[in-house]
Amino acid sequence: MTPRTRKSLESVLDNLVWFMLIVVLVLFSALIPNYFQIGIFTNIIEASSVLGVMSIGLALVIIAGHMDLSVESVAALAAMAVGILFCSAGIGMGMKLSPQWLMIPASLLVACGIGALIGLFNGFLVVKLKMSAFIITLASFIWVRGIVLAVSGGRSAQDLDPAIRWFAIERVAGIPLSAWIAIACFVVFSVLMARTPFGRHLVMIGGNETAAYRAGIRVTRNLIIAFVLAGAIAGLAGWLLAIRTSGATANLGVGLLFNAFAAVVIGGVSLKGGVGALPGVYAGVLLLSSINTAINLMGLPANYTQVIHGFLVLAAVLLDTFKQRLRQRLA
Repeated sequence: MTPRTRKSLESVLDNLVWFMLIVVLVLFSALIPNYFQIGIFTNIIEASSVLGVMSIGLALVIIAGHMDLSVESVAALAAMAVGILFCSAGIGMGMKLSPQWLMIPASLLVACGIGALIGLFNGFLVVKLKMSAFIITLASFIWVRGIVLAVSGGRSAQDLDPAIRWFAIERVAGIPLSAWIAIACFVVFSVLMARTPFGRHLVMIGGNETAAYRAGIRVTRNLIIAFVLAGAIAGLAGWLLAIRTSGATANLGVGLLFNAFAAVVIGGVSLKGGVGALPGVYAGVLLLSSINTAINLMGLPANYTQVIHGFLVLAAVLLDTFKQRLRQRLA
């Protein structure tokens, strides 16, 4: 096989999710009445904002060769913290700042700061103490959700301050600002991963951590930064959850981890690390949102949605295995 043919096949593998997305959109447009319209596509982009942001952080850690199962619970805790501080009903304290625009950076600082601290905790245990990322982040998934239940007492925070809620209401080109935030995050972190030494080093670490260390890459620092970023990004996803729902509940975000995991793997990120790009992850997110929208339009019961999501996760793992084997044959 010539190098040009091999490169073409690898390009097809890397962009397979975009072909899948196009096929799904065309298929649903042909089978479901009123699916092919601007309003539906706008709703798909809007619905994918929280999942998309959460998938970014998860992808960074997986590309680096590790796993972070805590992102869903971190997002829930960040949303609950924003709800308690800045909501005026339920368990909300109704905190006010003057001028009002200060509410936005303050709430973002709370959400992302909580996420970054939990990410730092996870990263320290995994990188410094050489503990299993799967076990540590699974434990964080449990205890962080426990904190959400404890501080809320099972109650909800409602009526988020309008200054913060504005991001979910104001639209540009028919798309809420919250969705534009998600798109901007994908652009920024795509550039970070593709055009900066940090991004390239994460890929090298995920591909072969020992070789990266011998090449002079600061493995420990980069991995801890990856976990901190994953936590902070999960906090941002929690902030987006809070502004979309105008508050927070104890079970907010349940199930997002599995969808984020599926989006990341379907988007071309290898579970073994060292392979993946964030544009593909965004396509995976849009693919899942398109399927969810089609399910809702067809009026299928919620239990069908859970079944389909479960098979999507299984398909994501099988797809990753297939792509790894095919790459080995092409090598």
